[in-house]
Order: sequence, then structure tokens, then C-alpha cells
Amino acid sequence: MARLSRENRQIALGRLQAGQSPSAIARHFHVSQSTINRLWVRFQATGSVADLPRAGRPRVTTAAHDRFIRLRHLRNRFLSASSSAQALPGPHRLSDQTVRNRLHEAGLRARRPHRGAVLTRRHRQNRVQWGNQHLRWTVRNHWRHVWFSDESYFLLQRHDGQRRVYRRVNERYAPNCVDEAPVHGGGGVMVWGAINTAGRSTLVHVQGRITAQRYVEEILRPHALPLLADQDAIFQQDNARPHTARLTTQFLTDHHVQVLPWPSMSPDMNPIEHLWDELDRRVRRREEAPANHRDLLQALQEEWDTIPQQDIRHLIQSMPRRCRAVVAAQGSHTPY
Repeated sequence: MARLSRENRQIALGRLQAGQSPSAIARHFHVSQSTINRLWVRFQATGSVADLPRAGRPRVTTAAHDRFIRLRHLRNRFLSASSSAQALPGPHRLSDQTVRNRLHEAGLRARRPHRGAVLTRRHRQNRVQWGNQHLRWTVRNHWRHVWFSDESYFLLQRHDGQRRVYRRVNERYAPNCVDEAPVHGGGGVMVWGAINTAGRSTLVHVQGRITAQRYVEEILRPHALPLLADQDAIFQQDNARPHTARLTTQFLTDHHVQVLPWPSMSPDMNPIEHLWDELDRRVRRREEAPANHRDLLQALQEEWDTIPQQDIRHLIQSMPRRCRAVVAAQGSHTPY
């Protein structure tokens, strides 16, 4: 049953004194009628509606201590509870759990932070400007013509801390409970792809270091240009050096390719980033994990071809929301 806050107790008491029925007050605050009756009995006996003293350990922090803990962690969200316990003034050091309890009371809990790109002031300004320029773009008239492209690197074995093992007590170091990880994830493969509301490119294996010359001859000419044959087609790419090199820009200009200007440090604006995550999850869900780089590439290409086109459309249809989100965030990180 819900408890009344101190403020609501005062309101309920005032209504009782004004002659309102306990049942009507209980319905208003979504509590039982007996709660209102006990409140009235307590007020008549003690002249107060505050909680009576209870058995248990007395509170070791004052209101000033609680405010110090709350403000300290609001100013720096990455502080640990132990650092606040040591910094708290007083003759006795608080336990780390006491600090956590006070933070929980303030609605602050330790959670895994979102990882985002490093955004400078100029990055934020460019992101807001780009969002404002494309706020009026619609999927039907604009975004459906855009081919979103990107490269992504997939590890043979990825250990992100989210994998769990079911084990008994004292089985932490049992051979069948240890998640053995090779150095640097055992290597991986880099691929390039492009998506549109009407289709997708083939998943291209990029071997070695990509340069502007290789980007043009191995990706743009054989794979991107056929997709951009429509005169309304727009090509999107990020600001990686091979993409912005003079050789690349000249090649796109010579072939009359319309390129969508793109703000730096903005992977959250590109829907293909979510498709890379989905592709990685599909490969990890396979019953037989890839044993080598060749198996990994084959699994990536097979799963890439089986992703429903409707999923890709849904991602691209989120572009108007992404533009509004980056403007609302003033160029900072968005939920995408």
C-alpha cells in the first residue's frame, strides 16, 4: 500500500479538519481508508502527523550530509561512492553503502554510461546547423533517395562484458566457466555496405588499409556507381580521409554524383550504424560461431542478405526524428 508523503499528510489533515470524509480523501490519494483513519488518530494523540520513532539503526547522516552527497554526484556523475565517503567532512567515515543509499534516495543509481564520440564546440555547432538544414526533409521526397554508406570492422571474438555464464558458487575459475579471449579479439574483417529504402549493396570485403585510390577503384567504381544511376540518387558518406580526399571528390564530381554534406563525429545520424549492430547480433546468435576470418566474412555476407528490407526502411524512416533530436540536443549526443 502506498504511503503518504509529509506534504500529503498535511493536506489530508486539512481536509479532515474541514469535514471531508476519510473515504473521499483515501480515494483522492489512492490509499486505504484505514491509512487516513490512523493519520487522524495519530494527530489527536500527538498533535503531529510525522512518523513515530522506530526501532533500528539511527540515521548517521544529517540533511547537510545528504545534500553534500547529492550535489557532489550531480556535478560529477562519474565519481565513485567510496570517493564521496572519504571526502565527506566529519569525525567518522561513512561506509560506501551508506553513500549509495543516499544516492538511491535522490534517484541516482550507478548505470553503464552511453559511449559517444568526442564532440567539440565546433562539432556541436555543425551538427545543429546540419539538423536545421534538413528538418523539412521528408522520407517520401528526400530521404528515400539517399544511399547511406559506411565501413565497419567486425571482430572474430568480441567481449563487451554483456555475456553471462551460469555457474555455481566457487566455479568462477572452472575451465567450462571461463570466457577465454584472444589478444585484440583474434582479429577481424572490415566490410563496406550501403543501404536505401529500395535496396542494399553487396557487402564488400575491405582488405588492409583503405586509401583514396583503393576506395575509388575497389568500392565506388564497381559497387557504388551502379546504385547511383538514378538522377535523383544522393550518396552519403562520412568524413573519413579516403572519403574527403581530392581524388575521391574529383571522381564523384566527374560522374555527377550528388553527395549529401555530412557533419563530423555524427555516427548517430547514420541509420546504417544500427544495421551494423543488428548484423553483429545475428552473427553472434549463430549456433556455430565463426572459427576464422573466412568463416566470419561468409557469416556476415549471409546475414547481410537475410536482413528484411522492411527493417532497413524503418531505420531510414527515423531520419526526420534524428534531425529533430540533434537540434533539440543542441548538437550534443542523441538517443540514436
